[in-house]
Amino acid sequence: MHKTHSVVSTKLGSKYLQQLCKHFNHKVTVDFNPETARVDFPFGLCFMVATDNSLTFYIQSPKPEGLMRTQAVIDDHLLRFGFREELVIEWQDDLPEDLPIDKLPDLREMT
Repeated sequence: MHKTHSVVSTKLGSKYLQQLCKHFNHKVTVDFNPETARVDFPFGLCFMVATDNSLTFYIQSPKPEGLMRTQAVIDDHLLRFGFREELVIEWQDDLPEDLPIDKLPDLREMT
C-alpha cells in the first residue's frame, strides 16, 4: 500500500474540509463532520483532519498512480477553493508516526 500525507497551514481548515467534502459527495462516498472526513475515491482513500491552524490530508492507494491521482485531485480543488490564501501543499512520503487516532479512529485502517 502506498501512503502520503500533507499538513496545510490555514486558519480555515474546517471550512475547506467541508467545502471539499460537499463537492466530492456528488461523485464519491464521503463521510464528514466539521473536523474530520473520509473520502473514498475509486483510486485512493483520503482522510482529512482540520484544526484551528491546519488541514491535514492522509492518503493511501494500492497503486502509485492512484496515490498521485488522489494528490492531484486534492491539490486542484483545495487551491481553487482557497485561492484567496497562498496555500502550500507539500506531500510527504508515508504517514507520520503521530496519527491523530483520537480525532479520527478510522485512520487505524492505514496503519
